[in-house]
Amino acid sequence: MDLNNYLEMFIEESKEHLQSINDELLKLESDSTNTAIVNEIFRSAHTLKGMAGSMGFDDLASLTHEMENVLDLLRNSKLTITSEIMDVIFKCVDLIERMVDSIESGGDGKENVTEVVTQLKKIQNPNHTELVSASREVAATAEFVLDEFQATVISEATKSGMNIYQIKVSLDTNCVMKSIRAYLVFQAAEELGELIQTIPTVEQIEEEKFEDSFTLLMLSERSSQEIHAALINVSEVREVIVDERTGIENPEMANSSATVESEKVESVNRQQNKEDSNVAKKKQRSKSIRVDIDKLDQLMNLFSELIIDRGRLDQIARKSQLSELTETVEHMTRISTDLQGLILNMRMVQVEQVFNRFPRMIRDLAKELNKKVQLVIEGSETELDRTVIDEIGDPLVHLLRNALDHGLETAEERAATNKVEEGTISLKAYQSGNHVFIEVSDDGKGINREKVLNKAIERAVVSEAEAKTLTDQQVYSLLFSSGFSTADKISDISGRGVGLDVVKTKIESLGGLITIDSTPGNGSVFHIQLPLTLSIIYAMLVKVEEETFAIPFNSIVEITTADENQVTTLQGQKVIQFRGQVVPLVFLNEVLQVPPTNASVDKQQQFIVIVRKGNQSRGIVIDSVVGQQEIVLKSLGGYLTNLPVISGATILGNGQVALIIDSNQFF
Repeated sequence: MDLNNYLEMFIEESKEHLQSINDELLKLESDSTNTAIVNEIFRSAHTLKGMAGSMGFDDLASLTHEMENVLDLLRNSKLTITSEIMDVIFKCVDLIERMVDSIESGGDGKENVTEVVTQLKKIQNPNHTELVSASREVAATAEFVLDEFQATVISEATKSGMNIYQIKVSLDTNCVMKSIRAYLVFQAAEELGELIQTIPTVEQIEEEKFEDSFTLLMLSERSSQEIHAALINVSEVREVIVDERTGIENPEMANSSATVESEKVESVNRQQNKEDSNVAKKKQRSKSIRVDIDKLDQLMNLFSELIIDRGRLDQIARKSQLSELTETVEHMTRISTDLQGLILNMRMVQVEQVFNRFPRMIRDLAKELNKKVQLVIEGSETELDRTVIDEIGDPLVHLLRNALDHGLETAEERAATNKVEEGTISLKAYQSGNHVFIEVSDDGKGINREKVLNKAIERAVVSEAEAKTLTDQQVYSLLFSSGFSTADKISDISGRGVGLDVVKTKIESLGGLITIDSTPGNGSVFHIQLPLTLSIIYAMLVKVEEETFAIPFNSIVEITTADENQVTTLQGQKVIQFRGQVVPLVFLNEVLQVPPTNASVDKQQQFIVIVRKGNQSRGIVIDSVVGQQEIVLKSLGGYLTNLPVISGATILGNGQVALIIDSNQFF
């Protein structure tokens, strides 16, 4: 059986179980007497161990086994949960996550687990002083993880009088071609009995992925002395340790010696098996399947091509005025619109996937900073395009770390201002129209307006005269200036303002907006507005000379016209009065250096597209408006990078390429 076919499924399911363990551990920390939570964690750990063992990741299985032992003591009330035990289990989960990440990136899933294993063993037995020297020894001394088939084979064999042996074989340290020597040991062992399992796996031994020793689990009718004599005679074998194992692998023998205490455990196990069975039934009823995101991207790309061809057909139908062709195109448009909705829905993922990682992060940071904090998450079922989900994680991490480090006060500071000692950080997501809004808020001390202004004047971001005219929001937005910081002390966790320019750039690259509200003494709110999807957008097609450009709808406020007489100059900048506001003008032909043509349009009457970013407006001056259209956003590729005010390109129905304007860069 080629296990590589199941590797992807193993990684996905391992991550799900790890996420579940993390979530339940956080619940357990606040409700330490709830054994149902421990059972839930135990089930996930048990499944994870079984999967890792079946896939041949023995180190991972062994480490999970150690954690499972501690959980077993907890659920049977033989241990009381303490903060130290929680820390060790969290550390163990982190290690398992790193091992899974290593496997995902093509590694062997090995990590140095010595410290954690020692801590886990000490929890199980406080008198335990034996130090495990290396992660390899964990695998070598750990118990074999048997699947159902192997357990049945052992059970049947012991009934017929065969013995179970665990044999550790050590080779000479100078041995070359260790895999050949191991093969000779296997050959000798198979003449004596039946090999059940090896640590490391046979494949790893064949690839020489072991140090100097390996362990065998075998069934044999021979005595341990006979086995030792046969194996020690293989050349370059330095040591053979044969341990006979009795009964423990045989479920029936274990049952026969059961005590009252073990009956209780069995009862819990039966309950657990029943619940597992219920979960399995629920899973069986599920009609969803896993689809590789690359396949969805490919489907989206193919559909994008279809949209472009649909535009082309629509144009041909209008030109030819053939009613049959027009009807067919209209039908095709209806079908493709439904298809588009379906594909976009398939790509939608709940923001829960991103939000899930934050409770653990906030818990660790709060301990590090010695602050009391509660993280409240709302709207985690809100959906966003997978592409946006992949990108939004880092900015949110930065905002949350910032809120905890510099937004919230310490418990003492909060008590001094008559606040409850435990601060609150809220992470909220909701959908409105074609946008998803995410808010990160805290009930801390808020942003010091004067401090921000003074720092901005000191760094020449604004002049003293300008500073007097700025609104509160305009002042807070100064925090997004490159390298701007008001932090008195820059920590390695965050600095209020440090890196916020990066957050803003990332949000804007996703077609979103970020703004700040703050009330001194009551905290701050960071508002993020994101588009639902990035692939297919509505845009207004406009012309400048002979060139066609697309301006995304989500930034357009209105399209208006103005005479030359209505355009005035204010401090060297051409502006118009629009609905009581002074709106600076941007001449697209000048910005993009569009060459003039002979058939220049009448410049007396100018079309102006009013675009907005936050509270600011700009007027983009164009020659004419073509009309609105659904367009497919195409990347410009690696050769055309850092082009000013251009975010991509699209292919129009007539086959022409139109550049897409990023109006945010006009501000």
